[in-house]
Amino acid sequence: MAASTELGRFLRVRRDRLTPEDVGLDPYGSRRRVPGLRREELAQLAGVSVAYYTRLEQGQSANASDAVLDAIGRALRLDEEERAHLRGLARPPRKGARRSRPERVRPATLAVLRSMDLNPALILGRAADILAWNRPAHALLAPHLPLDAPDRPSDRPNMARLVFLEPHTRDLYADWPAKARDTVAYLRKAAGQWPDDPALTELVGELAVKNEEFAALWARHPVRDCHSVEVTFWHPLVGEMKLAEEVFRLQEQPDQRLAVFAAEPDSASESALRLLCAL
Repeated sequence: MAASTELGRFLRVRRDRLTPEDVGLDPYGSRRRVPGLRREELAQLAGVSVAYYTRLEQGQSANASDAVLDAIGRALRLDEEERAHLRGLARPPRKGARRSRPERVRPATLAVLRSMDLNPALILGRAADILAWNRPAHALLAPHLPLDAPDRPSDRPNMARLVFLEPHTRDLYADWPAKARDTVAYLRKAAGQWPDDPALTELVGELAVKNEEFAALWARHPVRDCHSVEVTFWHPLVGEMKLAEEVFRLQEQPDQRLAVFAAEPDSASESALRLLCAL
């Protein structure tokens, strides 16, 4: 995923979402050959020359200042996460920082994870690989897979593959479309941070080929980090569960995320979760 190419695609998709009326401009010309803002209109809003903006969109300007990128972000009505993504695409990291070894979970983190008896918890890597999970998370998310699958780098489950390629996972999430959108938005953010990560590039290519819904969502260029949400599960063994999902970046391993699920105390969901953990 060349960052220059991704930058141009991101800018074009976001231009296409806006009309002159959306941003307070008078449309000129009776026929518009583009669905959204023209380059010259966006350049006018951002206060840069059309030639400069065109070079930026074509990946030919690697020295755009924060002020220029922020102006373009405001013109495109990007939120803070999307602006950070824009800055990352405009200034990709130096090549050569590819991961040479499989990601590992710190022993202390793994011990904490496995000490949780009721709360499903898992560690996710930069490309959404499941690096570790406890027994409740395994029972909740993928009981059809071996419990020790995350321990073998070559066999590790991947959350994005589960969401888009596993019928079990599609049935598990009551609002699967929301989970699918969030998954793609995270992968887009990750791709901007690590454009030369081979595992991430391979994952996106595989999902785009195998799943049309993924390909359509990917083409929209959503950008969003993982946030805390409430998730409703339809588990085949214990039925409906409404769980709060909290996501934390690990201080010692900032590329990794800890996701923990919890039910409201004394609720039907807590009873169902206790039953699942006891099975």
